[in-house]
Amino acid sequence: MPKYFEWTVGCQMNKADSEELANILEARGYERTLSVEAADLIFLNSCSVRQNAENRIIGKLGEMVNVKRKRPEARLILTGCMVGDDTMAALPKRFPFVDLFLRPADVEGFQDYLDEGDALEAATKPRSMGVSSFVNVIRGCDKFCTYCIVPYRRGPEVSRPLADIVAEVEELVRQGSREITLLGQTVDSYGKDFPGGRPDLADIFYAIHDIEGLKRVRFMTSYPADMTPRIIQAVADLPKVCEHVHLPCQAGDDETLRRMHRTYSSGYYRELIGRVRETIPNVAISTDVIVGFPGETDEQFRNTYRLLEDLRLDTVHVACYSERPGTEAARTLPDDVPHEVKKARLKEIEALQEHVLADINQRLLGQQVEVLVEDDASKVNRTGAPQWRGRTRQNKLMYFPAGAADLRGHEVNVRVDRVSPWALQGELVA
Repeated sequence: MPKYFEWTVGCQMNKADSEELANILEARGYERTLSVEAADLIFLNSCSVRQNAENRIIGKLGEMVNVKRKRPEARLILTGCMVGDDTMAALPKRFPFVDLFLRPADVEGFQDYLDEGDALEAATKPRSMGVSSFVNVIRGCDKFCTYCIVPYRRGPEVSRPLADIVAEVEELVRQGSREITLLGQTVDSYGKDFPGGRPDLADIFYAIHDIEGLKRVRFMTSYPADMTPRIIQAVADLPKVCEHVHLPCQAGDDETLRRMHRTYSSGYYRELIGRVRETIPNVAISTDVIVGFPGETDEQFRNTYRLLEDLRLDTVHVACYSERPGTEAARTLPDDVPHEVKKARLKEIEALQEHVLADINQRLLGQQVEVLVEDDASKVNRTGAPQWRGRTRQNKLMYFPAGAADLRGHEVNVRVDRVSPWALQGELVA
């Protein structure tokens, strides 16, 4: 039986894409292996959003040189956001030992490549990733933020038919998934490419909500200007859709947002957060922020800091700006914020958020929260004591002691006994 090795970095979209490629391979008789030296086919799924992610895949490709030298017959595929129209000419010269450069989510190209070397072709179906699974609902991005390479690599927004999404969710739930996360680079743009702009993201919520066995629905990543009142109201109205919204602001300064080509203002973002909180009780909101964007002054950074200080969001993913070749920012905006200034701003945001999160989580002490149990944390973290790990509806990590019963996939009530900025610990409530 032929074997395949998979290695993925990057976002949930990449993970879902890798799972789809793995499904195709296993339908053709391949078996997953954790040993790259034993693999007949190797695919690496890359990310180019930030330099450190690209450096990781470049390092992994460096390791593949010896693998290919020892076993030249092993097929090596590079996919993900490093591969695009603008890089197709340069990549084979830089990495001549790679057998195929595959654009992100190019399932047909992957099938065609396999057809050349494999005799077996079989129908595939979605495969559960465990208690929680990802489902891509829209591919590509039309936003062209000046710092982002994704639209150039993943192409324009293309929504999947609603019937296909419903069928995939039904199959994943049949296999044991209890939580589904609907994915898109801009997930609330779903349906805008359809005549009349319908169905939309809210229609997906309604279409999958009553699937028997499905306990929770999440969605990401949202774009502030595309989050409609209808989507917000659907989250509030449907019990299975979790009270957790990921709304990247990227900056809290209007001039910085303009240079980023984000199509909203900081005032609009503040108003949107207010509407979300007013409509969805107990909602948790997470965001993404870039510090050190070209031209960012101290005062512009202060505007971002004040926005986060005022809104007190549940999670802030903060990163230093890094130039992405091929983007508009790389072509037109000098990377003029010193590295040490970027790092200092990042640490300042991290310190603020640690304080905010500690305060938010402290309020949960003694309360009961509903947790969807995902796995045995003692096996994941290699700790001694049996311990379940799961997430609240607001996407907060929860750990609690494991008993004899297998609780994977079950929703349970847990009393919060201890908190930190990053996780909760508690005891199971009978």
